[in-house]
Order: sequence, then structure tokens, then C-alpha cells
Amino acid sequence: MCVLVVLLAGTGIAILELVRQQTGTPGFFVGLGLALLPVAPLMAAFRWLGRAAPAPWLQLLFCFGWGACTAALIAILANSFATQWIAAATADAADADTLGSVAIAPVVEEIAKAAALLLVFVFRRRHFTGPADGFVVAGFTATGFAFTENILYLGNAFGEDVAEGTGVLDSVTAATFFVRIVMSPFAHPLFTVLTGLGFGAAAVSARRVRRIGLPLLGLALAMTMHALWNSASQFGESGFYTVYGCVMVPAFGVLLWLAVRIRRRRLRAVAGELAVYAAAGWLGPAEVPALASMPARSLARSLARRSGGRAAGRAVALYEADAVALALLRNRARRGGPVREPDFAGRERELLRSLWQRRATAGPALARAAVMEELLPPWFDPLDRRPNCRPDCRPGRGAAPGVAPAEVPVEVPADALAGVPAPRPVPSPRRPDPWTSATPAGRSSNRPCGLPGGDGVR
Repeated sequence: MCVLVVLLAGTGIAILELVRQQTGTPGFFVGLGLALLPVAPLMAAFRWLGRAAPAPWLQLLFCFGWGACTAALIAILANSFATQWIAAATADAADADTLGSVAIAPVVEEIAKAAALLLVFVFRRRHFTGPADGFVVAGFTATGFAFTENILYLGNAFGEDVAEGTGVLDSVTAATFFVRIVMSPFAHPLFTVLTGLGFGAAAVSARRVRRIGLPLLGLALAMTMHALWNSASQFGESGFYTVYGCVMVPAFGVLLWLAVRIRRRRLRAVAGELAVYAAAGWLGPAEVPALASMPARSLARSLARRSGGRAAGRAVALYEADAVALALLRNRARRGGPVREPDFAGRERELLRSLWQRRATAGPALARAAVMEELLPPWFDPLDRRPNCRPDCRPGRGAAPGVAPAEVPVEVPADALAGVPAPRPVPSPRRPDPWTSATPAGRSSNRPCGLPGGDGVR
């Protein structure tokens, strides 16, 4: 960790000084101010996508810093060296610039940005659980890279305008701002998100070939899109608008639709997996629909802060994060088996213990949020105090099992986690300590109704 911090600090100082030398001090500050404008909206958009299972802020800031500092420095140095080498070999500076922007820059820049995704994928695998995480990590990395690149382009444009005495409306700065900040702030994120989706698909794949090939395929697609975008000016006067309208806008629309779909699927997975734990007594039945709803989660944190202060709000936030992590852990284990999650039992036990410690604070807030948001199904009876009994076990109840919405499947086959170690026995809600009072597996007196096999979640 210290090595990465030193690396980011060193490359940050180097890239700032390099950009300042190329743009001049006035141009640097003008470019910096203008380049900051799209950063907050882009970061908010990617953070919104990842809120279903939020990644740590330090990880996201590392990705942004890598893109803004390390990846940008690598790209500037490599692109300059390649362009000079091509110019010396061909004795044609114009062709060298064109070839460098179309063939060299996309490869160098996308590899430099993909390095951040690879580091997170390898060393923070616990927080890299699927396509949504790849989407978010790639978006923050590319936003940082575009930020530094925009400083360079806008600073140079401002220096050119000052030298020629151009008016504001007719200036190169205004044209550059319109193209890079207004029309295409999503360009670099769009390219790198393809790489992120490759890493995200690899994170949930059980085959070794796919875990290696999918990130490479995503990187190749990112390079192709980047090269097509950089070559737009070579297609004539209307080339930029043609590529923008026929390629970039449709691609952006598809990725936006895919992002919303991924977010909804993740919330459905959270509802389905947590319903099983609720049936086993680890969660309150009313908590599941609240944990699967982003407005309800936010409302629960607000309610806890009002009644218990910031500490209570923080406890609810941690409870929500652990519950979502538990759901996604079980989802991956059920899909991939012990090969994908060899430490399933240990990690599950750790998350369950954390949930149990905060349940007294978070449970009532989430239940109240579910009521206020009208998330509970019609058959839910808050006065039924019988422990560990699912709605479909009660006489006269014909509703779907669990407490998730009706369209969310929560039934899990008995062999869904074949080969994965079973969790600790489910404690009785009347006992204060679930870790000292639990009975051996298969002998618990409070076997959850409707669950196949026994006490543990199978």
C-alpha cells in the first residue's frame, strides 16, 4: 500500500510539472479549472451504479489517482517517444502524428488504464465481484485520465489564443471545451468500461480460459473504439460528427442501458440470497426488501441518525454493506462452487458475526424504512412472532416463500452449494450469543421452516 501511495505521489508531481511546462502556468490553471467541471458528475454517475454494493472510497480514489497521474504520465511519455521515433523513421512529421494518434495512443493509453483494473482485480478481489464493479473501477480510472488530458488540451488551446489574441467566442479554447467537455466527456470512460466489463465477467467465471480471455477481449474492444474515435478527423470535414452520431452516441446508450440493467440484477440477487438467511433467522423478514431497495437503505440510515446520532447511522451503513457482501458471496458460491469461493465458510461466518453485532441497531431502522417505503408484501404480518418460520409455512398463506418481492426467486435447491462448507448452526433468537449457544449441525431445536437439509443455509 505504501509503495502505491509513493508511486501515485511521485507520478502526480511529475505529470503536473510536465503539463505545466507544456501549457505554461496561466494555461495550466485555466485548463485545470475547466477540466474539473465534468469530474464530479462522472464520479457521481459511476458511484450511483456501484451503490448497490459500494466499493471502498479509498479504492475508488486510488483508481482515479492512477488514471490522472500514473496512466497519464505513461501515456504522455510513451506517445511522445513513439511519435518522435516514427517521425525520424519516415521523415514526415504529419504522418507520424496521425499514426501516433490512431495506432499508438489507443494501445498505450488503454493498457496504462487497464493496469489499475488489474491491480484491483488481483489484490482486492473481495471487492471485485462482477460486471458492476468492473464498470465502476474502470469509470473512475478513465475519469482521472480524461481529467489530466483535458488540462493539457485546454491549457495548450488557451496559450494559442493568448498568442494570437483571439476573442473568447472564436477561440480555440471555446471549441476545445465544447468538443471535450460538453459533447464527449464520456469518451475515455466509455472505452475503458469495455475493459472493466471484461474483468467483471472474468470475476464470476469459473473457467480459467474465460478469466484470462475476457479481460483481453474487453481491452481489445476498448483499443478499437479508442482508435476509431481518434481517427474521426481522417474521414473528412464531417468525420467527427459521423463517428460521434453513428458510433459514440449509440455505444453510450447501450452501455447506459447495460449499467441500469446490471444494477437492477444485482439488487434482485441481493433480495434472493438474503431471503434465505432471513428464513434461517439471521435477518428480520422486513429487512430483506429494505436491503434490496436503495431508497429504503438511505431512509434507514437517516432514521438511525435521527434517533441515535452519527454512530447509529454508521452502524446501519456497515450493516447494509455486510448484508450485501454476504448476499453476493453466497451468489458467487452457489454459481461457482468451492472452486470459486474456497473460503466461503470462513468469510460467511465473519459477515454473519458482524451482522449479528449490529442487528439491534440496524434491524428496526430497516424494518421501519420498509414500512415507510411500502415495500412489504400484502401477506406480511408484523404481529406474527413465531421464530424462523417462513410465510409459506403458515396456515392459510399461499404467497411466495421469503420476504422478497414476488418477482424475485428465492428458492434454492438443496444441492445448490454442493461441496461448499455449510455455515455455523443457526442460533435461537432468544439466546444472546449465537457463537456459544448454537447446537451441533442437524440437532438444533429451531430448524428453519422450508429450508432443505437442516440448520445451515445450503
